[in-house]
Amino acid sequence: MGDLSSSDKRQSQPFRYPSLDLRIGNIPSKKWNPTVDRLDAMSVLLAAADCGSLSKASHKLRQPLATVSRKVSELENYLNAKLLVRSTKGLELTPAGRSYVAGAKAILEQLHEVERTASGEYTEPKGDLVVTAPIMFGRLHVLPVASRFLEAFPDVAVRLLLTDRITHFLDDQVDVALRIGKLTDSSLTATRVGSVRRVMCASLDYLSAHGTPTVLAELSQHSVISFESVSAPTTWRFKCEGEELDVTFRARLSVNTIDAAIDAGLAGSGIIRAVSYQVAEYVRAKRLALVLENFEPPPQPVHVVYDRQNRLPLKLRAFIDFVYPRLRERLTQASL
Repeated sequence: MGDLSSSDKRQSQPFRYPSLDLRIGNIPSKKWNPTVDRLDAMSVLLAAADCGSLSKASHKLRQPLATVSRKVSELENYLNAKLLVRSTKGLELTPAGRSYVAGAKAILEQLHEVERTASGEYTEPKGDLVVTAPIMFGRLHVLPVASRFLEAFPDVAVRLLLTDRITHFLDDQVDVALRIGKLTDSSLTATRVGSVRRVMCASLDYLSAHGTPTVLAELSQHSVISFESVSAPTTWRFKCEGEELDVTFRARLSVNTIDAAIDAGLAGSGIIRAVSYQVAEYVRAKRLALVLENFEPPPQPVHVVYDRQNRLPLKLRAFIDFVYPRLRERLTQASL
């Protein structure tokens, strides 16, 4: 067999995949320490930038502070650029840091999309799904529906995160959220499943002993149960003659959970304020009675919220399609 031609030699060379160039501007590339996961270092930097503190990023990532600091330093050394600087407000991104973080976010999002495609999430409902909801709403309404969803889709696993704080889709790795109240993030997609009321109620025994208030001024003559400190004034918002009105008073009993407030109300300790779904069963059972209904603020909407900037995985589409009619029906049944 004769010698290969120059053209054949070029064709016989093994193909080499181009390396990902993460340099900023004209920063010279340095050899990356192979023991360090660069994608992990990117994630640590994003957490530090979002939290504004290495210690907060350490807590969020559940990694030692020394590890978080080391990974950021190694990334800066590799890029030969300062990415974070300390200020009176905490950590802030340098111009190079802002540029790198924007690129890193895009890279991690693309990687996540590639992994979803490779795992088959766009061909059939499968994989993990993170769902968040307010604690009591999640326990009463989302959990029963999620359990039925799992029976219908055996290849999907759901992690139900119940919390009364507002979660962030990227930071908390949330796929879908149930939110009550006005939405502020317009970049998300929201489907309304119903509405709930902010109501006031008390036990029949309490009202029999102390009378039923008919105007807001009479609140000062009653024992009120709130979620604020006993030593601090409590403010509740009402609707009066078409306008919203704030009424401030001091509560005789203060608790830090709605369950405790409801228990205190059932025990006849005073007037409580709750979301309608939280007390619906007790009102129907005539263990609690609504008061001052004419002064309730406008109903609050309930939405299923998700981020659909990219393709929607089938597991998420299946969940939304499944929970929408069922939550809507449950909220209708729970209305007062």
